[in-house]
Amino acid sequence: MKNMFRKSMILGSLVLLMASCISKEGNAENSSIDKEQIKKEIQARENQFAEIYNTGEIKKIGYYADDAVTFYQNMAPLRTKEERIQFLQLDEASNDTRISFTTTEVFPSSDGNQVLEIGYYTVVDSTKTAINTGNYMSLFEKRNGQYVCLRDMSASDMPIDY
Repeated sequence: MKNMFRKSMILGSLVLLMASCISKEGNAENSSIDKEQIKKEIQARENQFAEIYNTGEIKKIGYYADDAVTFYQNMAPLRTKEERIQFLQLDEASNDTRISFTTTEVFPSSDGNQVLEIGYYTVVDSTKTAINTGNYMSLFEKRNGQYVCLRDMSASDMPIDY
């Protein structure tokens, strides 16, 4: 009986050891994700967004997925492309401003198909004086070979005017 118990323990230990090796091999696959490359791709999307926004051609912004939801401060979430375009046009038409985005961190999923981005934005006026700055988080998903934004939210660093 003792022999049977020992054999079961040894067999069980071998199974656990093999399972942990398989798990480690799976993690090696995750390390093949190139975070720096993904960060460059996301920053390129942000640069493209800013360029189109700054030219006033809001309808050409291909940054968002059709099912994206955008959360801005002090307003209901924007759930449709039309709502987003209307908001961006109103914001852009208010004065001669330029926006820029800087990706500071990316957190890709294990397969690289989804990426959480953290960054900051700066809005400057015609004299290049910062009139708004803040931080944002965006969730991207790779669709048809290109990252598109599914969810984003931002928070201004500027004090609230009462």
